[in-house]
Amino acid sequence: MDGWMDPPLETLSGNGDHDSVDVTSWVSVCPRGLWKVQRKRIGERSQQTVSNSGGDPCSSGYCPRLGSLCRVQVRLRTEVDEAESLVSEKGNETLSVTDVTEAAATTFPRCQDSVLQVPLGDWTALRLGDGQCDITEACVEGMRAGEKCEIMISPAGNGPDVSVPATAEENLPICATVELKSFTPGKEFWEMSPGEKWEWVKSHKERGGVRFRSGDVWGAADSYSRALKLLISLYGHVREEKKKGQEHRTGEQRDTNTGDQTQQLPSEDEFRTTKAELHSNLSLCQLKLNQPERARASAAKATQLEPGGAKAWYRLGQACQMVNELDEARQAFKKLLEIQPESPAALKALKNIASREKETNAQLGLRLSKMFS
Repeated sequence: MDGWMDPPLETLSGNGDHDSVDVTSWVSVCPRGLWKVQRKRIGERSQQTVSNSGGDPCSSGYCPRLGSLCRVQVRLRTEVDEAESLVSEKGNETLSVTDVTEAAATTFPRCQDSVLQVPLGDWTALRLGDGQCDITEACVEGMRAGEKCEIMISPAGNGPDVSVPATAEENLPICATVELKSFTPGKEFWEMSPGEKWEWVKSHKERGGVRFRSGDVWGAADSYSRALKLLISLYGHVREEKKKGQEHRTGEQRDTNTGDQTQQLPSEDEFRTTKAELHSNLSLCQLKLNQPERARASAAKATQLEPGGAKAWYRLGQACQMVNELDEARQAFKKLLEIQPESPAALKALKNIASREKETNAQLGLRLSKMFS
């Protein structure tokens, strides 16, 4: 399910200014699931834009883009009130913040018990597109340097497991402020070179594996989805390279029409294998998130791309069992046995399917006998 984590941005209200929106809302993902976010900008739009020590500032409409390193601060509403009270007592002091161009992205683990993810009250450097904190990233995408916004966060439908013990930040709905101090230039999706997109694909794929192993299934699914969206856009470039007879270029660099920038692209085989692995991994996440129909679709795509992928066939069989498509499940597990003869998992699954069908037939026979008795 490519792009399954990307609900459209909804404008709730406006103030008549074409360059300003009062409140917008969207759905974001965190380790505990899906959350609805409402954002309201505080004050007038800032004319400051981008931290760029080597050149002139960009136009006033410039906002962070993919790859931008953003210096942000997130505080709960109660913390904001306390900070404002402290400032009124001490006078108009200014925060000392290291210029974002001198810092790297702040490293901190994603926490299963947190919605906001970022260290609260601290100035943090986030790289837009990494997916470290989907809520904060989505906020700063529409902000300019020096701006603040208020956000209100609440569970979205069947997204998060609200039975998870709440932390100090979670008196629902969560109210917080997000301030964007400065940011470095980034790129729009269409401005990126094929080589740059491929690097992002590999980064998201690796991050997805790390998150899954740590138990962050929502985060892993988000990473795999991000990787797939970028990978799909590379298909035309990979086909073009194959026609030029350059699919075997291990260790060789090539010009990607970005000046003196030289980066690698995958061969067609590597492209297909990577796409199949991403769909298969996404399917596993969707199974664990109790999304069998999506898992079925993702696993089916993986088997089409790589018919010899044992894991994808097993996940397809599991998903089909969950939606009671037993014939399709049987075929998937039989295909797995062709790849891995005597597979215990496949044999056990086929035995379970036969048992379920026997029980279903017995119940059907009983109902028919009652109808005609």
